[in-house]
Amino acid sequence: SPSLMGKRVLITGAARGIGAAVAQRLHQEGALVALLGLEPELLAETADKCGSAPWRECDVRDPAQVDQAIAELVEELGRLDVVVANAGIAKQLPIIGGQAGVFEAHVDVNLLGVFYTLRAAGPHIAHPGGYALAVSSAAAAIHLPLLGAYSASKAAVEALGNTLRQELKPTGAKVGVAYFAEIDTDMTSRGFGSEAGQLLTGGGTLSGIAPLESAVKAVVTGIAKRRRRVVA
Repeated sequence: SPSLMGKRVLITGAARGIGAAVAQRLHQEGALVALLGLEPELLAETADKCGSAPWRECDVRDPAQVDQAIAELVEELGRLDVVVANAGIAKQLPIIGGQAGVFEAHVDVNLLGVFYTLRAAGPHIAHPGGYALAVSSAAAAIHLPLLGAYSASKAAVEALGNTLRQELKPTGAKVGVAYFAEIDTDMTSRGFGSEAGQLLTGGGTLSGIAPLESAVKAVVTGIAKRRRRVVA
């Protein structure tokens, strides 16, 4: 896409899954990408596939790490046009009797991690042509047993994205929110492959697992067109 050529894009959660696949596709489309994640070996592999893209190992739960990593990567890229706040976790949790700390972990990674990312990258993409994509989920609206922590955190991400859109409007930047259902990633297979997941779905899935490519295409098209909603 001509609209992606030369775009500087920073992606969190880029070591595997949707983040890694999107980074590779954007590189193929002529964008310059920078990667954040927790698994340095996988990040390095993805970076090699993206033309030796710059990357940093970074825990999005730590605001100081996020601020430093984004500042360094923006300097290496020369500027920033797009940020994709993609890092996230998903674990099953019954509200009654659920394991201590699981809900808090979802808040730390899925909500605060996105907040810290958007806060640090926001000033850099606050220009005409700038774009931020906050990765929420279909679970923000469809609330299922055992997914209370995940759904609550992703609903909050949706709220953050919608709020940032209004705050950045005077700068010419746009903000989108991504809503994914069941995409063929490690996170999905771990969730539905568990005993609880099998009982919940009767041995299948809830809506059918879509190929990873469907999410990649949706995100890349959303970035190119700076869409308000990205759905896969």
